[in-house]
Order: sequence, then C-alpha cells, then structure tokens
Amino acid sequence: MNPRRKSRLYLAMVVVFGAAVTLALTLYALRANIDLFYTPSEILGGKGEDHQLPHVGQRLRIGGMVMPGSVKRDPQTLQVTFKIYDAAGAVAVSYVGILPDLFREGQGVVAQGILAPGNRVEAREVLAKHDEKYTPPEVASAMSPARRPAALLTAAAPPAARDASGAPLRSPAQSGEQP
Repeated sequence: MNPRRKSRLYLAMVVVFGAAVTLALTLYALRANIDLFYTPSEILGGKGEDHQLPHVGQRLRIGGMVMPGSVKRDPQTLQVTFKIYDAAGAVAVSYVGILPDLFREGQGVVAQGILAPGNRVEAREVLAKHDEKYTPPEVASAMSPARRPAALLTAAAPPAARDASGAPLRSPAQSGEQP
C-alpha cells in the first residue's frame, strides 16, 4: 500500500472513531432525558414481549383515564392524588401543583414523573388530553364569520334562490308586500 493511501485510511479511521465516540457520548447524555411511555397495564404487567417492568426511580410517562371517584385533594396544600386506569388496571398518581383546566374524572391524561414503590407515580407534570373536536378559544374567535375577509364569506355563501325565469326570489319583506 502506498503511503498516500495509508494516510487516507488512517484519516478515515480517525473520523469514523471520532463520530462513534461523539454518538456514544450524545446518547449517554440524552439517556437521562428519555421518558418512556407506559399504560397502567404495562406498569403492572410489563411492557413488550418479555414483559419488562419499569424499575423504581425510573422516569416515565403514564397515560390513561382518570378513574371516577379517585381524585383526592389536600385542602391545606396543592397535593392531589388520583388513579389512572385502562382496560387492565389502575395506577395511583400523586401530584403537587395546579392541575390543567381540562383535568376531570373520566378524562384522558398523561402524567410525567418517577415510579415510586408500590407501583405509584410521583408526577411532576400532568397534561389533560382533549378530543379531536376541541378548538381553542383563540382559534374559534379567529375562525368566526366576523373576522373572515368578505371575499371568503361571499365565496362560502350558498347561491341565491331563483325562480323559473332565473330572477332572484324576493321575500315579502324585500318586495314590500304584507304577508
């Protein structure tokens, strides 16, 4: 092998090794920020084909429905405990803070936190889910007819009713007649 090819090979090996080290360090640093999503049945019975259970202290997200009758609030603090359930089980969640406006019993939620002993989740964030029909108030007001350009309103308006000759029909109020 000539010296020029040898130096290129060494350079390529150094670049590949550097990229591998960079990737490994990046994945190691991001490992602490990875939150796996679990359902209550996966926390209780394991996830995947090998039914791997999450370990105590693991950061995770749990999603499901708030069990009716399970919400308990401490009147002295912002401590709230509730249960999230799915078809196969329920998991207790404790949270300190103000809950979202959409949070209620029977509503879908996602809680992000740490798994505590006894299959309990100590949440540091609770998100309430809504259905696909929900429209935020800001979007609803922006979409109201009063805020649309006139060209869009006339284009979206239904065609005027016409008589057999093609002339527009008039209501009695428009023609000045008494009903």
